[in-house]
Amino acid sequence: MKTQIFALFLCLSLALGGCAVGMAMSGKPEPDTYVFKEGAYRGEIELQLGSPIETKANDDGTRLDIYEYEIGNSQDNDTAMTHALLDLCTLGAWEIVATPVELLRGEKRYLAVTYDVNDRVIRYCSGSHRP
Repeated sequence: MKTQIFALFLCLSLALGGCAVGMAMSGKPEPDTYVFKEGAYRGEIELQLGSPIETKANDDGTRLDIYEYEIGNSQDNDTAMTHALLDLCTLGAWEIVATPVELLRGEKRYLAVTYDVNDRVIRYCSGSHRP
């Protein structure tokens, strides 16, 4: 019975092994927020954040774009190497701790930007809740 439990634990550990390593290595770089300013062009904002998740056109020719991005989840090779080493030392049991930790890394942020008719920023608002 003990042998079967150990074999099951070993199989689960090997199956889970590498999840935290892969997650630590697949983070996204944080956007350069220096472009979040009045007068910036839409292309500068989208170069950092990608396409908006929502767009609303206004009657006066302006438009409101909502962007979603993540901070605190950059690629971290040192953390990945630490996870790999601890996986080896614990026969994969480290994944029980490391995978939830990696899942909790990062924070979603939102940026609401109003553009004029020339696609230049009139105003913007950043926060952790979707406007």
